[in-house]
Amino acid sequence: MQHNLFSSDKFSFFSLGSGSCGNCYYLGNSHYGMLIDAGLGPRIIKKRLGDHGIDFSSIYALLVTHDHYDHIKSAGYLSEKLNIPVYATEKVHRGIRNCPLVKNTINGATKRIIEKGESFQIEDFRITAFDVPHDSSDNAGYFFEFGNHKLTLATDIGAITDDVAYYAGKANHLVIESNYDEEMLLNGRYPYFLKQRISNGTGHLSNRQTAEFLANNCSPHLRNIWLCHLSGDNNSPDLAYETVKNELVGKGIEVGVNINLGVFRRNVLSSKIEF
Repeated sequence: MQHNLFSSDKFSFFSLGSGSCGNCYYLGNSHYGMLIDAGLGPRIIKKRLGDHGIDFSSIYALLVTHDHYDHIKSAGYLSEKLNIPVYATEKVHRGIRNCPLVKNTINGATKRIIEKGESFQIEDFRITAFDVPHDSSDNAGYFFEFGNHKLTLATDIGAITDDVAYYAGKANHLVIESNYDEEMLLNGRYPYFLKQRISNGTGHLSNRQTAEFLANNCSPHLRNIWLCHLSGDNNSPDLAYETVKNELVGKGIEVGVNINLGVFRRNVLSSKIEF
C-alpha cells in the first residue's frame, strides 16, 4: 500500500461491539478504514459496518490486540476469505493459529508481524503498538496518528503501566477499559479464582482505577474518552459513566465542557464519531 493514496480531512470511529461478548472497532476516512479486533461473527461485522454505510471491500487491515477469542473470532475468516491483512505481534499470530475455535487460517500473504514500540504506516495512519498487562499470550494497545488527531485504544488492561499512561497522555481521543465495579465483583456470583483473575493486575481495570487514572492524568488536549469492555455481570454503563464522571468533576474537569465522555456498550453498534 502506498501512503497517502487517499488523503482525507474527515475521519470516523465507532464500536461494533465491546465486551466479552465480542470486541470490534472501526477507524477510517471517507475512502477506507481498518478494524481493531474481530471478536464478532463475520455476518454481524458486515451488518454493523453496513449500518454506517461501510462495505467490507473498503477494509484495508485488521489490527489485533491479543489472542482471546472475544477479540479474534473472525480474524481467520477476514484473512482467508476476504484477503484482509492481519497485523499482530508474532506471539499473537501464534495464539490465533493455535486457537481451536478459529476455523480459518491467516495465510502468509495477509500475515503482518508488528513489534511494540515500532511505528508502521497504513495509508494516512501512523500506528504504534504498545505493551499492556493482560493474561493472554501477548497483549497490545494501539496509538494512531492521522491528520491532526491522535487516538489511543487500550483494552483488557490489568493495571495502568508507564506505557499505558504515556500513550493515553498523548491522545486527543482515548478508548480505555472500565471493566468492573469492585463491589459488584466482590459480592457477585463469580467463583473466587475468577474474581482473582480479573482483579490481580493482569486481568481488567475497575471503574475506580480507570476513573482515578483519568482524573489525575487528564491532559488539556484530550477531547474525547470512551469507556470500553464493560462486564455484563459486574458493571453497568450508567455506573461506569458516573464513576468516571464524578472523579473528573472532583478535579474540576467538566464533562461536556472540558471533555466528552461516552460508554461503548456490549454487543451494540455505537454511533459514528466523526473528527
